[in-house]
Amino acid sequence: MWLPNALYEALPLVYIGAGVLQLLCAFFIDAGPRALLLVLGALCVTAGLVVWMRRRDYRATQEEYQRPPLE
Repeated sequence: MWLPNALYEALPLVYIGAGVLQLLCAFFIDAGPRALLLVLGALCVTAGLVVWMRRRDYRATQEEYQRPPLE
């Protein structure tokens, strides 16, 4: 399945935003699934950061290997 480039590039931000929103909801609600929101929020933020850092590292290393040799 192929995603449009704009959506693909925005996915880490969407994950992080969803996680922050869940963490804020867990902070402001008095009763209910507070622990679940905390866990899911932390997982979403972590997943977003991992995807963002892996993409950044992959692109950095690919750029190093794709450069033409200096003559």
